[in-house]
Amino acid sequence: MSRTCLYDRNEALDQAMRLFWRQGFHATSLKDLEQALDMRPGSIYACFGCKESLFKEAVEHYSQLVLKEMRQSLSHSASPLAGLADYFRHLGGLCISEGQSSSKACMLVKALLELNTADPEMQVWLETLFAQLDQCLLDTAEAAKAQGALSPHTDTHHLCRRWMAEIMGLRALAQRHIPAAEVIAVAEQMAQDIEQLAQNQAANA
Repeated sequence: MSRTCLYDRNEALDQAMRLFWRQGFHATSLKDLEQALDMRPGSIYACFGCKESLFKEAVEHYSQLVLKEMRQSLSHSASPLAGLADYFRHLGGLCISEGQSSSKACMLVKALLELNTADPEMQVWLETLFAQLDQCLLDTAEAAKAQGALSPHTDTHHLCRRWMAEIMGLRALAQRHIPAAEVIAVAEQMAQDIEQLAQNQAANA
C-alpha cells in the first residue's frame, strides 16, 4: 500500500532543489534532506521515493524553471533576438541576486560534471534536459532567421551552441567572488552582441 504525502510537495521540492544545487548529489545526506525539508525519512519516501528519485525530480524542477524564465523573456519582447537579449540581462541580475548562500553555477552543469562518468543512464537523462533548453534556443534562432533578423546562411545549430556556452559561462562566472557589477557588465555585453546580429543583418539587407 502506497503512502500519502502530507506535506506541501512543491515547497519541499523547491527546498530539495536548492540543497542539491548547493551541495550536489553525493555530498547531500539523508540527514541534510530531513533538515532542509523539515521532514522525517518516512515522509520523504512517501513524497518522493529514494534519494536518487528526489534528486532527479529536483534537477527537472530546476530545468523547468530555467525554461520558464527564458520563455517569459522571449514572449514579452518585440522580436526573438530582443527577447533573448533581455534574457541575458535578466540572467545577469539573477546571478547576483540569488544570495551568497546559493549556488550560482548551472545546476544541470554541476550534475553533469558530478554524475556523467558514474552513471550512463544519468548522462542520457541529463542530455534530455539539456536538449529542451537547446530546442528553445534553436526555435529562437530559427524564428529570427525566418523574420530576416539573421542571415539566411546562418548556422543556427552552431549559434545555439554558442548561446548555451555563454549561459553556462555566465553562471560559472557569477559563482566566483568577483564584483557584481562585472557580472552584469558581461551579461550586458552578451545581450548587445545578440542585438548586434540583427543590426548587422539590417545593414546588409
